[in-house]
Amino acid sequence: MTSHPPAAGSAGLAGLRPRLPSPLVELPDERFARHGVRLLLKRDDLIHPELPGNKWRKLAPNLRAAAEEGRHTLLTFGGAYSNHLRATAAAGRLLGFATVGVVRGEELADLPLNPSLRYCAASGMRLMFLDRSTYRRKAEPEVLARLTEQAGGDCFVVPEGGSNAAAVLGCAELGRELRGMADVVGVACGTGGTLAGLAAGLGEGQRAIGFPVLKGGFLGAEIERLQGEAYGGRRGTWRLDERFHCGGYARTSPALDAFADDFAARHGLPLERLYVAKMLYGLTTLTEEGAFPRGTTVAAVITGSGGPEPAPPAP
Repeated sequence: MTSHPPAAGSAGLAGLRPRLPSPLVELPDERFARHGVRLLLKRDDLIHPELPGNKWRKLAPNLRAAAEEGRHTLLTFGGAYSNHLRATAAAGRLLGFATVGVVRGEELADLPLNPSLRYCAASGMRLMFLDRSTYRRKAEPEVLARLTEQAGGDCFVVPEGGSNAAAVLGCAELGRELRGMADVVGVACGTGGTLAGLAAGLGEGQRAIGFPVLKGGFLGAEIERLQGEAYGGRRGTWRLDERFHCGGYARTSPALDAFADDFAARHGLPLERLYVAKMLYGLTTLTEEGAFPRGTTVAAVITGSGGPEPAPPAP
C-alpha cells in the first residue's frame, strides 16, 4: 500500500534535490554570431531527471498545495504522448501521491500502451481513457465531478499541461533566474503557463517570445487569462510567433527534422523535437531575418531532453 508523506510540499520536494537555479551556458553558433547575436541555453532540462524543466516548475507549487490540503490523489489530463502525464506519474511515485491520468481518446483503451503511457502505468498512474468530445468539456463542472468521482472522490485536480495560477507563479522563478542575463528569452509553448510566468518574472527591458507547438491561434488569450488569474492582469513584455508549429502538436516537418539533426551535429546536443527544436528553429530563423539588433543576447529555455527517455521504474 502506498504511504503518503506528511509534507510533500516542503521536505518531500526538497528531498528530490532539484538542480536550481538551472545552468545557463553560452553556445557559440555561427548562425547567431554572424548577426552579432549571442546565444545562451537555459538548461531547465537538467533540473530533475524525471521532472525536467517547466514540468518541475509547474508541478512543484501544485504538489505543495495538494499536500497542504491533505489530498493524496492527483487527477490530471493529457494526450497519449503527454510529457505532463509522465511527470505527474513520476511525482506521484517519488512523493507518495496516488495519480490518475485522464487520457484523450477512448479508442486508445483497446490498444497496447505506447512508451509514454507505459511509463505512466509503471509509475503507478491509473489511466482513464475519455472520448474526445467529452475530453474537450473536461473543465465543465458536471464532467469534472463525474471524473473525480470515478477517480475515487477526494482528488487534487491539476489542469492539462499543469498550467494554472499556481504554475504561473512557479514559472516566474525562471524569469527571475534570467534577470540581467539576456535581452530576449525564447520558450516553446503548449498550454501557455510557462510563458505566462517567465514573462512576469523577467526584469525591466527584457522580453519573452513564445513559440506555440499547437496551431489554432488561441494561445494568446489563454496566456492573458493565466496572467489575469495569477496577477490580476497582463505582466511583462511578451509575444507569440505562430509560424513554427510544423502542422500542430506532436507533428514535425522535413525542415524541422533537418534543423534538429544539424543542431545535434554542430553542438552534440540532441533536441527534443516536439517543443525544444521548434523553439530553437524559430529563434534561429528570427536571427537570420534580422529580428534582433547586433549586440542582443538571446536565451533559449531548454524544457526537455532530446536524449533517451527515462526507463520505466521496475515493478
